[in-house]
Amino acid sequence: MNSSANNSALSAAGRFSRLSYLGWNGLLLIAVMLLGFLCALLLQAVSPGETKSLSMPALIILGAAYAAMLYFTFIFTIRRLHDRNHSGWLSLLMLVPFANAILALYLIFAKGDAHANQFGPPRAAQTWEKVLGWIYVLIFPIGITAAIAIPAYHDYAQRAQQAQAELQQPAE
Repeated sequence: MNSSANNSALSAAGRFSRLSYLGWNGLLLIAVMLLGFLCALLLQAVSPGETKSLSMPALIILGAAYAAMLYFTFIFTIRRLHDRNHSGWLSLLMLVPFANAILALYLIFAKGDAHANQFGPPRAAQTWEKVLGWIYVLIFPIGITAAIAIPAYHDYAQRAQQAQAELQQPAE
């Protein structure tokens, strides 16, 4: 096996440890979020008025970003499957609802082969991959909690304000 292909994270050849997988997915998430933020700023600057649909250049940019994200997600998943000595074809399960969640949990929690397998020797995670992987592990549950808690709190605050307003109305 070509060692340069094995070391290139952007190639499907080779293996990814759990932290490498999480680190590269974290990096992809950051890149997509930055691109989305920049697109929002640029699109707002181009068309500051209220528009109900995206322009063709915006759709092309978003489509290209989505295709790139999908491509790299498949690459990272294939490398992680290789670490478990599975075929990369199993990455197609990402396209199946519910199976994709089970596959993601499996790839995050299943330990890779400690020794060389048919896809090569284990790839040592770089320090930045470990750091970004742990940050991703810690931030993800916080994000999910916030996504649940913030709307719930907002609903609670609205109901409390409504109850307060009802109490302050004079009785007839």
